[in-house]
Amino acid sequence: MSTPVRFFEEEFVPYGRHPASEYAVVKTSREGILRSVADEVSDLVGLTDNEIAYVLGMTPRNLHRIQGEKRLGTDASERLLLLRNVLIHALDTFEGKEHVVRHWLRTPIVELNEQSPLQMMDTVTGFGLVDRVLGRLDYGLPA
Repeated sequence: MSTPVRFFEEEFVPYGRHPASEYAVVKTSREGILRSVADEVSDLVGLTDNEIAYVLGMTPRNLHRIQGEKRLGTDASERLLLLRNVLIHALDTFEGKEHVVRHWLRTPIVELNEQSPLQMMDTVTGFGLVDRVLGRLDYGLPA
């Protein structure tokens, strides 16, 4: 079993764990993430196939063409890891309530220029903006 899979098996706990470090994201992205992990990440809060494909920067059809044991490219792997980190942060912020996280991800937010967190996560910068909104919520500041 390769390192990226072992990384997820050991660390992939949706609530009560810390997100992967930036160095782990870089290292694991370069190695590539198995396509099957995309399903595991989307299952954290029940993202649809269209939503996960959008975040990964591909069409749902192209995502489905990739077999589970194949690796995603560096960009898609990085986005998947960043999505995982945001979902873990959101689950922590909203005390593990998946339905609340799911609703929050799809709701336009003033601080995100009236876009939903999911809409923002089509770029790496957008992931950072979404994470900052969660950080503000963590400290009771207006999001």
